[in-house]
Amino acid sequence: MTDLTLLIVLFMISTLANMFSAFSGGGAGLIQLPMLIFLGLPFPIALATHKIASVALGLGATLRHLNTRYLEWKFVLFILMTGLPGVLLGANIILQIPSRWSEIALGLLTLGLGIYSLVHPNLGQMAQKQHRDSLGYTIGGMVLFIIGLLNGSLTSGTGLFVTLWLVGWFGLDYQQAVAYTLILVGLFWNGTGAIVLGILGNVQWSWLPALLLGSLLGGYLGAHFSIVKGNQWIKRGFEIVTLLVGFGLIW
Repeated sequence: MTDLTLLIVLFMISTLANMFSAFSGGGAGLIQLPMLIFLGLPFPIALATHKIASVALGLGATLRHLNTRYLEWKFVLFILMTGLPGVLLGANIILQIPSRWSEIALGLLTLGLGIYSLVHPNLGQMAQKQHRDSLGYTIGGMVLFIIGLLNGSLTSGTGLFVTLWLVGWFGLDYQQAVAYTLILVGLFWNGTGAIVLGILGNVQWSWLPALLLGSLLGGYLGAHFSIVKGNQWIKRGFEIVTLLVGFGLIW
């Protein structure tokens, strides 16, 4: 495979993976990370490269969501303050421990997310604010910290956890939850993890331009489709991606 062909393949993979992720609220690593490994990168280098490239997903989605009214800035700060410490901790430990059993456990949990959404047909179809008292924020923040830990230390699927947690615990609809997930997880959580992994690990820098462009385009397109199609389509996309991510992690 020539260098130009490789870059085209990387761009197409990145665009497709991040478009599905931006539409459903997570799961880009299901396609992108295994393909980087298949194309010859060792796992630690593939992980660091994928994390850096995935930041553009959040940027592309942010550009599309800027004109929407989904975001409450106090809630944005809450998600950042509770999740980012977990991301930092997770990114520092992932390069020192075997990840296979953790990936299997994450796969089983991700399958559970998809099944839970399938058996609750009205989940996330209408926004109903809940658990916005002190106890609700405390429990919600603790879970976001744990998801942040998984985000920093594992490969894919954690954005899906954030999406469903925001729907199930805080009462957001799917459109709102996906907007928060794409911007905060895609841009800030992944950006923090990317910086740590970039410092501690190795990165395939020559592949990044194609991956970044694909992530940016895919993030924008996926966010656009999620805004246009509405909650029911996003719910179906979420369920499909969670089941695929779950099986993919276990496999």
